[in-house]
Amino acid sequence: MQHTTTPEPADRLSSGDIARTVLWMVVVASALANMATSFGGADTWVHLVCGAITVLCAGTLVVRNLRGRR
Repeated sequence: MQHTTTPEPADRLSSGDIARTVLWMVVVASALANMATSFGGADTWVHLVCGAITVLCAGTLVVRNLRGRR
């Protein structure tokens, strides 16, 4: 007979933790895409889109961190 236990509240991931992880993944992916397009000689608009996504996600991480300190 198996016992299934529910995780303790401290062990559960909150929606904020998930959002932070996703934002970091997008920051890394968009920065890598921007580097790849630089070496691949892509059009300027591709660099701008990748850079904009990186800046928006990084800015969101900074704002969330600053708001969390209050």
